[in-house]
Amino acid sequence: MKYVKLVGIYEELEKTSKRLEKTHIISEFLKKTSADDLPVIVLMLQGKLFPNWDDNKIGVASRLILKAINTATGISSARIEKEWKKTGDLGIVAENLVKGKKQVTLVSHELSVKKVFENLRKLATLEGMGTVDKKMQLISELLTSANPVEAKYIVRNVLEELRVGVGEGSLRDAIVWAFFGDKVDLKFSENKIEVEREEYNKYVDSVQRAYDITNDFSSVALTAKKDGLKGLNAMGIRVFRPLKVMLALKVGDVKGGFERCGEKVDVEYKLDGFRIQAHKDEGEVRLFTRRLEDVTKQFPDVVEYVLNNVKGDSFIIDCEAAGFDPKSGRYLPFQKISQRIKRKYDIASMAKNFPVELNVFDIIYYNGKSMLKESFEKRRELIEKIVSGKKRKIVVVKNMITSKGAEIERFYKESLNEGNEGVMIKNLSAPYKPGARVNYMVKLKPTMETLDLVIVGAEWGEGKRAKWLSSFVLACIQEGKFLEIGKMGTGIKEKKEEGVSFEELTKLLRPLIIAEKGKSVEIKPKIVVEVDYEEIQKSPTYSSGFALRFPRLKGLRTDRRASEATDLDLVEDLYYGQKK
Repeated sequence: MKYVKLVGIYEELEKTSKRLEKTHIISEFLKKTSADDLPVIVLMLQGKLFPNWDDNKIGVASRLILKAINTATGISSARIEKEWKKTGDLGIVAENLVKGKKQVTLVSHELSVKKVFENLRKLATLEGMGTVDKKMQLISELLTSANPVEAKYIVRNVLEELRVGVGEGSLRDAIVWAFFGDKVDLKFSENKIEVEREEYNKYVDSVQRAYDITNDFSSVALTAKKDGLKGLNAMGIRVFRPLKVMLALKVGDVKGGFERCGEKVDVEYKLDGFRIQAHKDEGEVRLFTRRLEDVTKQFPDVVEYVLNNVKGDSFIIDCEAAGFDPKSGRYLPFQKISQRIKRKYDIASMAKNFPVELNVFDIIYYNGKSMLKESFEKRRELIEKIVSGKKRKIVVVKNMITSKGAEIERFYKESLNEGNEGVMIKNLSAPYKPGARVNYMVKLKPTMETLDLVIVGAEWGEGKRAKWLSSFVLACIQEGKFLEIGKMGTGIKEKKEEGVSFEELTKLLRPLIIAEKGKSVEIKPKIVVEVDYEEIQKSPTYSSGFALRFPRLKGLRTDRRASEATDLDLVEDLYYGQKK
């Protein structure tokens, strides 16, 4: 397929903000796409080159793009910089400058989707001496052959900032419309759909389920096209391909826990650690975070615990890695051990100084069998049979089963006294639903629900803070779009020894600056922070429609992707759930 055809779809998507219209545009395009091209097209419609579970990263900074534009067009770096500051979008810079490029191209080829995809994928695999130059050449080669609009989207694809507003929901529905629309008599007109709703939901649920266990819309779309509903329902769990984890709602009291989870419930310690999904097959163990990152090398101690203390040839277990003080044995907050997730060097000393205890609380797959549809009660029984607990290494998370509120209150206080966040309350008969925030598993904590928000802007400070970014614009997410919800300037420390500092945040954010205007900067959405606040208020000032009263940094969430930030629906739920 010619790349210009895909670019035409990008342009159509960028022109509309209507979700159903975007879904229609994508579905019509998918219908006409061949099976050979479909997986690549689906990835590139999301602005991706690899599925979510794939650890490969493009790793190209904005400065390298500037150099590639310079090489492809012959236009000076100074002028490119000026255009960038003016527009705040390197894609638009590439489009504008390719229109009037000085360079006379001796050999120029019409770009295909395959050529663009392969060149950009190579960016993730290059290593060693001369890598930067090789990456620049791969990008400039594409820009040399591109027309202005193609250049815009090549640059945006490299930077993973497609800006066409295709969220997971739109893509899921587009797959249903494209390959099952005729089966549910779907009609689209004037931004409305007519459909046999019950039958339609059956197909939507099957596509969603397939995505939740594969984390790859490209394989889901291909299966839907070639093998239909039967093929989707046959898609299964694969060890070493991580699933999205199941998430809980928050309740304000024990009564709310009973209302959502039933008269008799499982109650567990809620630890302030980070999620680890441990996979084992053929004697090998690999570990994945909630954001699907492979952290096996960073946690050799945990690999050993799983190998030596969990029975089974192949399995996937859901766990919380809780840090503890090696002297007192008391649990530590997540921020004390978060540095282990990104660590590449001195692994052994980090494991010694910041040990973790793996608390197993669920099982997703065991010896060739999916456990997703089994009741939680059965899954818990299996965990207790296969995990040989060793305190401060690996244990089954502490729990109790009860129908008495007073017993939960006592257990809740006990958990808090141990240094935990609170308790989890679970329905005993419920299945495991990957990727969903379910209403049959809830968390009970003494504080307001913190939000995981993305930093999308900031301002340079004044006086002694002039060299640091100091006021940070926060955003939640909806359908792939980041919506501003407030500015944060408290909770950040002057000195790095005291916690997350202005200097540390500036170091993280400076390479992500995509535009500057006076003291204000626009930042590529990547860094996720956990934020406390006093209250959520309605606000016309911010694009989310809400504002946080007195937001305060609690810590960095290195285990979260920007796409996993708190969504607007949860913000709304929390707003209406506030006690007035």
